Amino acid sequence: MSDDLKLEDFGPGDQLPVPMPEVEGEKTATDLAPVFDVPVSISAVLGRASMSVAQLLQLNSGSVLELDRKVGEAIDIYVNNRLVARGEVVIVDDRLGVTMTEIIKDGDASA
Repeated sequence: MSDDLKLEDFGPGDQLPVPMPEVEGEKTATDLAPVFDVPVSISAVLGRASMSVAQLLQLNSGSVLELDRKVGEAIDIYVNNRLVARGEVVIVDDRLGVTMTEIIKDGDASA
């Protein structure tokens, strides 16, 4: 059999010519127990702004800081400074929260 396999060489229901590795049983949440107590830092970023130190020093209580996002645009959710999801701000029992609307897989972070 040739090493140069193409997608069009296979029809619906055809088996892969190379056996897939066997998975050692089904994994559960208890398999992650050793990492349950590892602390992580979670940040929900509404937006960003750039300014000089002089502009920063001019800010007062009530000043408005313009961010690089529009109203209703998804916010970025970082875990240990790594983008992992996007979401929306929600209010739960008079507190702000975030609901995740999109999980970011490795390489999908087109910020």
